[in-house]
Amino acid sequence: MDAFRDTFWGVPHWAELAQYGLGGLTVLVLVWGTWRRVARWRRGRPEPDATAWRERLRVLVRDGLLQGRLADDPLALATHLMIFFGMVVLALGTAVATLDWDFFHLFFGFQVLRGPPYLLFELILDLFGVALILGLGMALWRRYVSRPDRLKAEASPRAAFDSLYLLSILTLVAVSGFVAEALRIASGEHAATGWAPVGYAVSLFFSAMSSETIHAIYPAVWWAHAVAAFVFLASIPFSKAFHLFSSPLNIALRSRQPVGQLRVVGESGASRIGDFTWRQLLQMDACTSCGRCEQSCPSHLSGMALSPRNLVLALDRELAAARPNGAAEFGGPLSARVTDPDALWACCTCRACEEQCPVGVEQPRMLIDLRRRQVYDGRIDEGLQDVLMNLSRYGNSFGQSARKRSAWTKQVDFAIPDARKEPVEYLWFVGDYASYDPRARDVTVKIAQVFHSAGLSFGILYDKEQNAGNDVRRVGEEGLFEQLRDKNVALLGKATFQRVITADPHTYNTLKNEYAGAACPSLTPDAVLHVSELFDYLIEEERLPVDEPLNMRAAYHDPCYLGRYNGVYEAPRRVLKALGVHLVEIGRNRQSSFCCGAGGGRIWLKDTSGDAERPAEIRIREILRLDGVDTLVVACPKDLAMFQDAVKTLGAESRLPVVDLGQLVWQATCAHKTVEALS
Repeated sequence: MDAFRDTFWGVPHWAELAQYGLGGLTVLVLVWGTWRRVARWRRGRPEPDATAWRERLRVLVRDGLLQGRLADDPLALATHLMIFFGMVVLALGTAVATLDWDFFHLFFGFQVLRGPPYLLFELILDLFGVALILGLGMALWRRYVSRPDRLKAEASPRAAFDSLYLLSILTLVAVSGFVAEALRIASGEHAATGWAPVGYAVSLFFSAMSSETIHAIYPAVWWAHAVAAFVFLASIPFSKAFHLFSSPLNIALRSRQPVGQLRVVGESGASRIGDFTWRQLLQMDACTSCGRCEQSCPSHLSGMALSPRNLVLALDRELAAARPNGAAEFGGPLSARVTDPDALWACCTCRACEEQCPVGVEQPRMLIDLRRRQVYDGRIDEGLQDVLMNLSRYGNSFGQSARKRSAWTKQVDFAIPDARKEPVEYLWFVGDYASYDPRARDVTVKIAQVFHSAGLSFGILYDKEQNAGNDVRRVGEEGLFEQLRDKNVALLGKATFQRVITADPHTYNTLKNEYAGAACPSLTPDAVLHVSELFDYLIEEERLPVDEPLNMRAAYHDPCYLGRYNGVYEAPRRVLKALGVHLVEIGRNRQSSFCCGAGGGRIWLKDTSGDAERPAEIRIREILRLDGVDTLVVACPKDLAMFQDAVKTLGAESRLPVVDLGQLVWQATCAHKTVEALS
């Protein structure tokens, strides 16, 4: 006789009926609890997004099902994959077995799970059951024995309990399932012995039992397995287990717009939980408290009060306690309830946390929404207030006269066209630091000489250029950002050019992602270039011959707004290689680059790291440990300022000079021409 699936072997008929009753109740609780969660998200503001569903499906498979963002941590990746697919396959197996018994067997008198299909079915469930138990064991080991730093401190006692509960209940479900299978095999009435290797191995422990004893204890094991499974399912919407639903959903629904395009819904920021968008509320529910965001956050690692994980989890608790209209159950500002005031301004908006988050939570955007409310209410420190006043009055953060913006042009021996008055191929949007900071201004002069040497048709906007507003927007001053943007867009509309170039990644990001398109119809994202991209093109086209190859071993620091925000990683490296530089990669590079600490307006704010090292100093120490590196190369005027200050603080100026990419290009291609011209 063919082997077949006897779903209710060894249990009385009343138990079968009771199981269906409990199953129905479980489904009702699961649906009700899930609806309550979804209703929370619906309290948020709308956030339209026209991303194609094909792209969403691709991202869901890569980052949701296959956990692509855990590729840098093989143990964590293996743990999550074994638990996830073990649960999914066992759940599907239970559903298939139920359908086979209660539909095909009951109504049509035959079973699909009979003979070879059943034997294969048993083997698959055994293998995935083992994967689940191994994954749970690895998770328990990581969380309670080896304990990586990011898992040592749960954000709250509730979070710690949730983690232990989830791992414990799943272990009970998996182990009790194998014990039940082993008892069936030990009874001699289970025909799939060879196709259930794990169940058979466990059955050897019960081989000495009589058939009567097995039949006596089997119902208790069967009920333990069933009740544990029902309790787990019913508790999903009320525990950390809900991220099994919310995390893949968040990954699938995550916006595919450029990450450098800050999506602002409501200029007054978030004063209550309902001021966030529905997608942000979903993200709060999707957070798994894994701590990867903290592990990569430069502010957190430098001793500041900011914890991206704790911020998101505090917002989630606020969401759970909020009234149906999104208003809070508690008094006082929302930001004060969910985070330390210093933490709110510690964020560099570098997106390291967001890049590392396996479920796609956008922590910086939430924090900027809270900052926007602080600015709206006038609750900012005097130093930042002064900078914003300078930007409003003078169009730059230095509080300098607009006429001084182009003072650097007097240091070159050729005329730089005014792009407002004559057409040029490249409009150079110089930026504040490149125009006013003495260190960056020297780089600007050299870049201009490189452009001139290459015969480039370029011009600038002279005193009419305003700060592009990237960091203004990210400190939360949306109104001032719009003021600066509108002035610059009007100015760009009066100039005749084909492309825009800039040496400042912050300016690059805003021009490319927040000006181009609807805000500035004459500008497209592809028409905005960072100077490293232009250098790469000019060298490739042999318009910029390398006459004096450099003989140095250098490390290159990936700027956050050039790399993580816009994916420009290879152009600077190709330029360095063409210049004859032997590039030594820093351990944290490209997407994992460690922020200098200047972004998000941090360069304007007082240091809140206390006695701990600042992010730039942590980065310099990392580079000093590299073998034989004699130079640090940057591609951002803010990086130049931050790292030159850091090497001074660490007493490493002579060991590690900090230079801009533009300086090296000048040195290798036209330094000798400048000397000849002067002589």
